[in-house]
Order: sequence, then C-alpha cells, then structure tokens
Amino acid sequence: MYYSIDMNFFYSKDNLVALYFKYDQARRRFVEWAQNEIAVVPDFHKRILFSDEAHFWLNGYVNKQNCRIWSDANPQVYVETPLQSEKLTVWCALWAGGIIGPYFFKNDEGHNVTVNGDRYRAMVTNFFIPELNNHDVQELWFQQDGATCQTARAIIDLLKDTFGDRLISRSGPVNWPPRSCGLTPLDYFLWDYVKSLVYADKPQTLDYLEYNIRRVIVDIRPQMLEKVIENWTSRFDYIRASRGSPMPEIIFRM
Repeated sequence: MYYSIDMNFFYSKDNLVALYFKYDQARRRFVEWAQNEIAVVPDFHKRILFSDEAHFWLNGYVNKQNCRIWSDANPQVYVETPLQSEKLTVWCALWAGGIIGPYFFKNDEGHNVTVNGDRYRAMVTNFFIPELNNHDVQELWFQQDGATCQTARAIIDLLKDTFGDRLISRSGPVNWPPRSCGLTPLDYFLWDYVKSLVYADKPQTLDYLEYNIRRVIVDIRPQMLEKVIENWTSRFDYIRASRGSPMPEIIFRM
C-alpha cells in the first residue's frame, strides 16, 4: 500500500491513480475545447483574463503545499514553516493586453489578511469589475482556478452577470480542470517572475514588500505578456501527446 500526503489528506495508491486519471481527462477536454475555439477565432487565447492569487512571505518563504511525498508506509512528515511569519496575499488578472492588479487582501482596518469567500466577492465587486471599465468586456473571457472561496453560487452568479457564458471556472459554464498550474500563466510565469525580483533588496517590512510587488508588476512590458500567452497555446501539444498529464515544472523561457 502506498500513501501520498496531499494537503493533509491520505489516499491509497489505487484511489490516487483513479483521481489523477480523472484530472488528466478533464485537462484533455479543456485543451480540446480551447483548440476548437482558437480554430474559429484565431486570437481567442488573447481574449482570456487569467486570474490567481499568491502569498508573498516577508522572509521569502516558499509554500510547499503542493509537494507530494510517496512512501510504502503511512508516513509522519514534518514540514518546516516560518514562525510568526508575515505575508501578503495578492491577486492579479493577466491577459495579452495587460495586467489588472495587483490587489492586496486587507481587512477594514487595513491589515493584511488571507482570502476567503467574502473577501474574494468584495474584491470582484469593488476592484475587479470597476477596473474592467477600461476594457471591452464583451470581447473578454475570465478564468479562475476554482478554489472554494471562488465558487460559491453568489460569486459565480456575479461573474456571469459580467461575462455571461465567457466564464472558465469550476462550477462555471466552461470547466477549469483541477490541478492545472501548467496551464495558468500566473503560475508558470507571473508569480515566479515577480518573486525572483521583489526580494532582491531584502525588504524588511510588508509595506516595502508591497511597494516592490507593485513596482515589478507595473514594469512588465506588453511584449513580455504576448510571449507568455503564446506560450500558453504551445502547451496544448504536450498535454494532448501525454494524454492529459500535467506539465513539467519548468517549460517557459523568456
């Protein structure tokens, strides 16, 4: 019997095989759908707003939540985490035409907080939708990865009021395949790129870290984003050839 530690849950090897096969099938279906859309509208991939949030730890700690540990026994695993660490939770939406954000999740007192359903809905209502006034929403799709805080019925209905059926999300009109970081430009490009730069001068306060994040993101040029989005379509061939297997961690090159 084999076990995998995955977000504090234990799965048998047989159950994991079935679960990952289901993920692979969903990934293949999504890629086939996207390629069909591009066949009809060649610049379709340039009309998708990809979104995601990430943690930026003041001490540069990297979240290893997605790591897998395999063993022939039910393991006891100790994961090193920072004591009393401070962090920012940041949201962005990225498309070929630019970046909306960053948005920093804060409470009414201005203190940094993590995201939950109410805070995500407030961000969509008070920040994201107003920012869309600068763009032709009729031409844009919106993608989110389907985290629990994003898929409450009230939030899905709110996004559908703005995008109609042009919504890619778990519980949305077009399903986003689970565990598909390799298909999210923020995961395979933006967060790693930003984190590679914001810690260069070793920020000592969250305010300065926030300043660095804003500075790095605003300096990202349109030409770089165009390459990132073109790279998105080049990933389809790998996924189809591998019958839906997730992408290797390092594929993108500037």
